[in-house]
Amino acid sequence: MKSDLKIGLALSGGGARGISHLGVLKGLNEVGIFPNQVSGTSAGAIVGAMYCQGYQPEEILKIILDTNYFKFMKPAISWTGLLKMTSVESLFKLYLKDNDFGKLQIPLTVTATDIKKGKTVYFSQGELIPAVMSSACIPGMFEPIIIGNKHLVDGGILNNLPVEPHEGTCDYVIGVSCNHLPEESNIKNMKNLIERSVIMMMNHNVYSRRDKCDYFIESPGLGKIGVFDLKKAPELYKAGYDEVRRFIDENPSILELKNE
Repeated sequence: MKSDLKIGLALSGGGARGISHLGVLKGLNEVGIFPNQVSGTSAGAIVGAMYCQGYQPEEILKIILDTNYFKFMKPAISWTGLLKMTSVESLFKLYLKDNDFGKLQIPLTVTATDIKKGKTVYFSQGELIPAVMSSACIPGMFEPIIIGNKHLVDGGILNNLPVEPHEGTCDYVIGVSCNHLPEESNIKNMKNLIERSVIMMMNHNVYSRRDKCDYFIESPGLGKIGVFDLKKAPELYKAGYDEVRRFIDENPSILELKNE
């Protein structure tokens, strides 16, 4: 069945856990479901930008596996962050060569947080790379990105599942989250406590928007994986793929969204 319905896809942030989005995209594409527009926060913005540029999920995974990210990181001499997010700009330019929302094959919206005004900012036109960098700018880790008069940090602070760009423009919205927390009976140390608390806050942000999704896909237990644990990229990719295949089996109505 080929559908003329317009499908919006919202991808959450979650650091390395966002690699699972690639597995979800692979599984959806395999059954003929392709988004007509994409939105993303942080890692979801990066995955979304690459996918909307035209890269296949497997290609993006290979780029992640082949890249030494640490050589692009440079320390910041500033009280606002440990690292310069702008030092990663050269890496983005390797793969997002047009640096223009208008040149993407699929329309994309990314979110960031205006830290001074305490508001979510949406980008869907103009320069692509600064918007994606601001969406993934973890507060305290990276210096804020300045665009115009806005000081921007990670979009996940206020909106970690940006379904709003699809409201009124799409017939169906698929939300994908990558931060599901397993039950934890033993909090071992302060680091574990802080990390779990942050993810819980992020998930509250996500779950408050869950009802706005017609389909919500969340791989179980990914919250136990560290935000920078890129060594687990293959495991994360497989987790996303396995979950979407399971989801399709249990929710066959999603196949009515086939558009190819």
